[in-house]
Amino acid sequence: MLTREDILAYGLTFSDTYVDKPFHDDNWVLVRYRKNKKAFAWTYVYEGTLRVNVKVDPQWRDFWRQTYQAVIPGYHQNKEHWNTIILDGSIPEDEVKRMIAESYDLVTGREK
Repeated sequence: MLTREDILAYGLTFSDTYVDKPFHDDNWVLVRYRKNKKAFAWTYVYEGTLRVNVKVDPQWRDFWRQTYQAVIPGYHQNKEHWNTIILDGSIPEDEVKRMIAESYDLVTGREK
């Protein structure tokens, strides 16, 4: 299972990224793209489980939600453009990383 440290470290492998705590709350730790300051991975613990919110292309949003019970509409974010990944061990690590990478691509404007 991925830890917050794993998620943050993975997020920092992308170009021009940094970790931020914009709410002065250690529960909310984000990875942002430096050039536009947009976050692409929001980590937090809710109901005892680590979660990460990721931006999602609306055409893939429902695919992820239907494929994994642990992918739900984005907590405290636009439900059309954000998914929450509940890191309970039910989603393979490579799939979690794929969703984070897609989120990065969306906030940076990169084409796949």
